[in-house]
Amino acid sequence: MTGDLDSLLAALRRLWRGRREEIARKWPRSLPFGEYVVDRWEKARDLGFGEGTSIYDSAVVIGKVEVGSKTWIGPNTVLDGSGGLIIGDNCSISAGVHIYSHDTVKWAASGGTEPYEYGSTRIGSRCYVGPMTIITKGVNIGDGAIIGAHSLVNRDVPAGAKAYGIPARIIDPT
Repeated sequence: MTGDLDSLLAALRRLWRGRREEIARKWPRSLPFGEYVVDRWEKARDLGFGEGTSIYDSAVVIGKVEVGSKTWIGPNTVLDGSGGLIIGDNCSISAGVHIYSHDTVKWAASGGTEPYEYGSTRIGSRCYVGPMTIITKGVNIGDGAIIGAHSLVNRDVPAGAKAYGIPARIIDPT
């Protein structure tokens, strides 16, 4: 048994080295192991996302999530579709973004007597969501909106607007 495990580990290390060198020739980066072996576009297709969309292996997808075409979903993201989540075409969902369609605030505060709350969340097309942003349940972000890094989006953002902060405030309603 130990010999089989040693052989498997040696094979995985060879795979990792080979993929790491292959990726490094294209882009200067170092990634977690899963990113070297999971095809981001194949994962997106398996999830039923639109043509040309990619999603990193480290992304967590829960519930009913719909994503349009040519959208990039970065590493370490959370897409919570338990209450319904739609993301449009040509969006950039940066690293560490969490998008929710439910919360457990009342459930936790009531000692488990109140139910979870759900609200459909929607991100329009051509949107940019900056790194480490949190979008809460029931929020709608209009087409072409830009959300700055480290924002907490707990209310709707109209099409074409720029918003950032905790909580996010619209700085350019365009």
